[in-house]
Formats: sequence, structure tokens, C-alpha cells
Amino acid sequence: MKLSLPDFLNSSSPAPRPSTPDEPPATVRTRREGAVLHVELHAPETGNAVTEAMLDELLDLYTAPDPEVRVVVLSGAGDDFCLGGDRTEFARWLEEDPAGRGIRVSGEKARRVCEAISGNRAVTIARVQGKAVGAGFALALACDLRVGADTASFRLPELALGLPTAWGGLLPRLIHEVGAARVRELILTGRSFDATEAHGLSVLQRVVAEAELDEAVVAWAKPVVRRPEAALRVTKALLNSYAAATRLADPSFLDAELMASVAAVNSRSPARSSGLGGAHS
Repeated sequence: MKLSLPDFLNSSSPAPRPSTPDEPPATVRTRREGAVLHVELHAPETGNAVTEAMLDELLDLYTAPDPEVRVVVLSGAGDDFCLGGDRTEFARWLEEDPAGRGIRVSGEKARRVCEAISGNRAVTIARVQGKAVGAGFALALACDLRVGADTASFRLPELALGLPTAWGGLLPRLIHEVGAARVRELILTGRSFDATEAHGLSVLQRVVAEAELDEAVVAWAKPVVRRPEAALRVTKALLNSYAAATRLADPSFLDAELMASVAAVNSRSPARSSGLGGAHS
């Protein structure tokens, strides 16, 4: 397998896309605290369901890193971290194009977002409260460090919806972090599991009371921001490269095609297409 150094070893940074007055309200909010950038999924009325607009905003943020930022914290507004992909948008794409072109485009963006999170030059931290489902689970798992509230829960419902677990390169990353046997059981049953089990599976590296989430994030971020930038950047490159070397195959570039193909087949079957309704997966 050919390994290449991640993009964040290149010190050049593309300029972020400028906003215009005609753009819809942002679904991602940011705030900067010194060398720490906080990125919040901000669509609490839908449980922070992942839309194409949200993916575009995340791409802009994670593919245009500020070299002064050492830590990026990903969180979700409201009661839940993220309830998954927006199934209403998913169903609309299928209605507009039963061949699934919209799903392919969105799926490719999802892969790029998760790769940009895991390959970011900064250390990425997921701050998880409430539910992390499907695409939300994938976004959290793409982060280097993951802390969850003791009331948090996780679920991969794609199979129950008639879809493959193929979003954002989740499957190879999850198998690498957790192990094939345990992942097989989680995906085939689609059951929810709590923060304690998530910690035992290494989905979370730390579990705290919800009121202590911010304190836990600071405890991780504080020493990281003191590390020399070059050493931190190269260490992340080494960690990601060695992790990639343990995967015999990583066909995550096929995720969008697999998701679109199965969804297109299901859309022609009335018994299965009903599973795509609702706000999120």
C-alpha cells in the first residue's frame, strides 16, 4: 500500500470562501479562544442533522486551517451532538434524480470533511452530549480525541433504513479503532450503546458528567497549545500514517457510490423507500 504524507504537512492554506448577504443562515458557528478554535454544529431544531450546506461550511473550515490554531473542538448545539444525516434532504435528492446523483455529490463531500478533520494540522477534539447517530457518529470518530457526557449514546441505524454503513469513511475508521468483531455486532443490530460502553470500545477516550465537558476539553487542549507547532504537526502526520499502515484496505472513496446505488435501488421499492422519511437518520 502506498502511503503519502497528509495534506496538513503542506504549510500553505487556501483562503476561506467569503460569505454573501444572500446566503442562508449558517449551520456551523465558530469562536476563537487563543490557539483553540471551537466549531459548533448549529441546527438544534433538527438535532444538528447534517445537510449539504453544513458539509460545505465544514469543508471551508477544515480545509483552510489557520496555522496559529493548535486545537479544534467540534461540538453540537442543543440537547444532542448530531442525530445523523438529514433524511428529508436525502429523500428530495432521490425524488429529483432516482439514480442518486445528489447522494453521490453529498457523500463525496462527507468523505472529504471527515478526512479534513482527521488530517487537520491541529489536534481535533469531539465534545459529545446527547445522541451521536449515523453521520454524527462519523464526525465525532474522525476527531483525534473524543470526550462524552455520561448520558451520551451512540447508534448506527443505516442498515435498518435499508442503507449501507458508508458515510465519511466511517467503517474503516471504526474497525481500526474498535475491532471488526465488535463493529459487526453494532452495525448488524443497529442497537444504541451508552457512554460507558463507548469508552470500553475506545469510541470515547474519556467520559465525564455533562456539566464537566468543557473542563475536560480544556484539560486536553491546555498542554497541546504549548507544544511547538512543527513538532505537533509532524507528530500528527506520523500518527495518521502509522494508523493507515495497519489497514489492509480503505475503500472509503467508494462510500458515496455505494450509498447512492443502494438508495437508488430502494427508491424503486415502495416497501423500503418509506424508511427515508423524517429529519435525520
